[in-house]
Amino acid sequence: MKYQVIVVGGGHAGCEASLASARMGQHTLLITGNIKNIADMPCNPSIGGSAKGIVVREIDALGGEMGVNADKSLLQIKMLNNKKGPAVQALRAQGDKVIYPQNMWKTISTTANLEVKQSIVEDLIVENCKIMGIILENGEKIYAESVILTTGTYMKADILVGDTRRREGPHGEKPCNYLSDNLAKLGFKIIRLKTGTPQRIDKNTIDYEKTKIEEGDKEYHTFSFDIPPQYNIDEQIPCHLVYTNEETHKIIRENLNKASMYGGLDDITGIGPRYCPSIEDKIVRFADKERHQLFLEPESAVESDEKYGNTIYLQGFSTSMPHDIQEKMVHSLAGLEHAKILKYAYAIEYDAIYPTQLKRTLETKLIENLYTAGQINGTSGYEEAACQGLIAGINASLKLQGKEPLILKRNEAYIGVLIDDLVTKGVRDPYRLLTSRAEYRLLLRHDNADLRLREYGHIVGLIDEKRYNKFLRKKKQIVELTNDLKNQKITPTKKTIDILSKIDTPLIKDGITLYDLLKRPEITINILKQYNLYNCNYNQEIINQVEINIKYDGYIKKAIKEAEKMLKLEDKKIPDDIDYSKIKNIASEAKQKLQEVRPTSIGQALRISGVNPADISILSVYLKKEYYNESK
Repeated sequence: MKYQVIVVGGGHAGCEASLASARMGQHTLLITGNIKNIADMPCNPSIGGSAKGIVVREIDALGGEMGVNADKSLLQIKMLNNKKGPAVQALRAQGDKVIYPQNMWKTISTTANLEVKQSIVEDLIVENCKIMGIILENGEKIYAESVILTTGTYMKADILVGDTRRREGPHGEKPCNYLSDNLAKLGFKIIRLKTGTPQRIDKNTIDYEKTKIEEGDKEYHTFSFDIPPQYNIDEQIPCHLVYTNEETHKIIRENLNKASMYGGLDDITGIGPRYCPSIEDKIVRFADKERHQLFLEPESAVESDEKYGNTIYLQGFSTSMPHDIQEKMVHSLAGLEHAKILKYAYAIEYDAIYPTQLKRTLETKLIENLYTAGQINGTSGYEEAACQGLIAGINASLKLQGKEPLILKRNEAYIGVLIDDLVTKGVRDPYRLLTSRAEYRLLLRHDNADLRLREYGHIVGLIDEKRYNKFLRKKKQIVELTNDLKNQKITPTKKTIDILSKIDTPLIKDGITLYDLLKRPEITINILKQYNLYNCNYNQEIINQVEINIKYDGYIKKAIKEAEKMLKLEDKKIPDDIDYSKIKNIASEAKQKLQEVRPTSIGQALRISGVNPADISILSVYLKKEYYNESK
C-alpha cells in the first residue's frame, strides 16, 4: 500500500506531525518502535516552562494537539514570572505520565486518515534525490509521497552509566541501529549528541517535612484557547523543593572520574545540553555555588500504574555516575536520607542530523519530500519537538496539495525563532528554546499566541469554523473595548480626585481618556470598575489583552518598527542557483557558511555565524549586478 505521508517515530514530534497530516486530508501512516510509548514522557513530567509554555500556546493556536492534551492531563499548573512583564510570562504544568500518553493515543487512534504500525525503520527508498518510501527492519518496503523522520533519541542510542555503555533506548527498548548510517550514505552530515535524566524516587520514602512545598496557582489556567480548565484547582498535586549541600558536592567531586563524561568512558563524542547540565557539570562549572535547587516532581496520580504511579522525578539531579555513587548522592539530600531509588539516572548518546541541511519548511535540502522534526534536528525538549512535528506535518501536506508552505517569521512566533536558529546557525549541543533567543519577545507573548497564529491555522485547515468564529469574536471585542476606552473621559471633579487619591495615582488637572489613564502602571480596568469610573462586561481575557496593549503600547510599536526593518531584509531574496565561489572579496569562512546554509534572503544571511556585515555588503552588490538588474 502507498501512503501520502509516513511519519517515523511516535514521540511528541511524531504525534503532531501525523495528526496535522491526517487532519489536512493526507492518508498517513505513523510508524513507531513501540505503540505503548506513543507520546511518552521519558524525561521530566512537565509541559511548558520559560518560552516553552508560549510554544505550547502557539501549537494550540495553529491547531496542534499538545496544549489540549496537556490541559486534560495535568497534575499542577502555574504561571511563571507572573510578577514580571508579559514578555517573559509562560505556563508550566506538571503532566501525568500515565494519562498524557493515554489521551494522546485516544486522539490518534480515532483520527480519520491515520493508521499506526509498530516496527523499526532502517532505511529509506530514494530515487533521483526524491523520497519514495521506507524500509523496515524485516525488509518490508512501504511507499509514500512524503516521509517525516521524528526518531528522537533512538538513532544508535547508547545508555551511559559510569564505565558502562548499552546500546538501547530510554526504556531499554531496541534502538534504531542503521538509519543514521544510511542517511550518511545519502550525503547527510550526522552528529552525535547527549542528554540525560535523573533518578526516580519512591514517593513513600521521602521525608517531606524537610522540604519546601511548591503548589500550583490559585487561579485557573489553560494552554488551549478552546477548552475550559479540566482540573479542580483545589486538587492539584504539589511539588517539593530541596537543595544540594556540601556533602553532596564532596561526594560528586571525589567520584568525578567515575561519571561517564568525566573519565568513566573515554569514547564519548556526544555533546550534552548547555542549559540543562548534569549535576556533576553544575558542580564543576559553578564551583563557587554552595547549593543547587532540585525539585521533587510527582510523575502520575494513577497510583496503580507500575511504571509511574509511585515515582518522584528528582528534577535537576541528572547524572551518569555509577549506581552506588548515585545512592550516596541521593541520600545526602535533606529529606532523602532513606529514599529508595526506583530507577537510576543515566545519560543517553544518540545520532542526529546537522540542521543546516534543512529548509525553513523542515524539508531536507538533499532529498525532496523528506522532512525531519524533533531531536533528530538537534533540539531538546518535548515542546521544541512537538512544534517542529506540527510544522513538518503542515508543510508536507501543503506541498502535496500544491500550496505555498507555512514559514513562520522570527517576529511571528517562537516556533519561527527556533526553526530559523536551527537551519541558519546549526547546533553544537542540544538546542533549548529561551526567551533570550527571541529579539522580538514582547511581540511573542503567552497572551497573544492566537492573535498571531490562529489565522494561519485556519488557512491550512487545522482550525475549524467554530473555533475560528470564536477567535473573530475575540478580536472584535478587543477592538470594541479599546475604542470605548479611547472615547470615554474623566474630568477633575471632586469625586474623581477623591478616587484617584485613594488609588494613590497622580491627580489630573484636565480631562483624560480612560485609555491614557490606563497607561499608568497602578491603574487597571478592574480598579476603574471597582470605583465606578468605568463599567464593561468583557471577560478577563479580553480585559487583560487590552491592558497589555495599552500599557506597553510604546514598546510594542518600537518592536514592530524593528521587525519591519528585518522584514525588508527578508524580502531581498537570494536565488537558489547562486554560486558563492564566483563572488570575489567575500571571506573564505563566509563563502563556506553561505554555501552550507544557502540562505533564502539577505536577512537570513545576516544571521549566519561567520558571515560579517562586510560580506553581506559585497553579496548585496553582486546580487544587484548579476540578478536583480537581469530580472528587470
